[in-house]
Amino acid sequence: MTELPADQVRTLLAVVDQGTFDAAAAALHVTPSAVSQRVKALEQRTGRVLLQRTKPVRPTESGEVVVRFARQLARLERDARAELGMTAAGEPTRVSIAVNADSLATWFLPALGRVGGASPLSFELRREDETRTASLLREGLVMAAVTSSPEPVAGCSVRPLGRMRYLATASPGFAREHLAGPLRDALTVAPTLTFDRDDDLQDAFVRRLRRGPRGASLHRHHVPTSEGFTQSVVMGLGWGLLPLMQAEPLLREGLLVSLAPERPFDVPLYWQQWRLDSPALAAVARAVAAAAEEALETG
Repeated sequence: MTELPADQVRTLLAVVDQGTFDAAAAALHVTPSAVSQRVKALEQRTGRVLLQRTKPVRPTESGEVVVRFARQLARLERDARAELGMTAAGEPTRVSIAVNADSLATWFLPALGRVGGASPLSFELRREDETRTASLLREGLVMAAVTSSPEPVAGCSVRPLGRMRYLATASPGFAREHLAGPLRDALTVAPTLTFDRDDDLQDAFVRRLRRGPRGASLHRHHVPTSEGFTQSVVMGLGWGLLPLMQAEPLLREGLLVSLAPERPFDVPLYWQQWRLDSPALAAVARAVAAAAEEALETG
C-alpha cells in the first residue's frame, strides 16, 4: 500500500498556506530545492498533479484532498500532544468553524458559550454563506461548518440542526409606498435588500410566492452584514427576509411589518465536521446541537 510520507504532506500544506515555494522553505527552515523535491516526490507517489504553479500557489482538486488530510493530521497531533501533557500550560486548542452570518448574529455564539471541557479552546470563525461553507471544509480550511448541504464532504460527518425560519419584512412606510398592490407582483419591482451578489434568498421567496421563474426586483441594495441588513430594512431602503429571531422584536415594536406572515421561508441547516476523534470538536458539536435544538425550527 502506498503511504503518504508525513514530511511531504506537511511540505505541501506549507506551500499552500504560504503561497510560494520560497516562503514555505523559510517557514520550514529548509531550502526551496528541498521543498520542490518533496512536492514532486509526493506528486509521483500519488500519480497526480497536486499544485497549480501560480502566484500564489493553489492546490488542484487532488491537492485539496491531501491538504485536508494534512490539516487533519496536524489536528490529531495537537490533540495527542495535549493528552500527553506535551503542550505549554494553558495553551488553547484551536477550533476553526465556518458559519453563516445570520446564525452568527442570532443563535451560534451562545452555543459556543456553552462549550465545556478541561482544556481552553480558541475559536476561529469564518463567516460565509451557508451555501458555501461546505467548500471551506472541502479545502480543509475549517474543521466544522454550519451548512445548508445535507451531502457530507469527503472525510466529514453530517447531522441536521433544524430550520432557520425567515419572514419577509419591510418598514411600514416602505410597505405603504411600494407594496400597495398584490404582493406577488409588487415584490418584482420594489427595491430589494440582499446580503451580497450571491444571495438568492429573496429571489427564492418571490419565485415560490409566484410559482414561477421570476424573482425579486433588479433594483437592489447589497448589505453584507446581518445587523446592517436588518437596520436597512427598518430604515426603509428595501424589503428583505429576516431571521424570525431578529424580526419578532421589531414586529412587536411596530418598526417592521410582516409581508406574508402565513408564508415563512425555512432554510435547513446542517452541522458538518471532520470525522476525527477530537475531544474539542466533539464538545463543540454537542453544544451546537443543543443550542440549535432550542433556537431553530425542528420536526
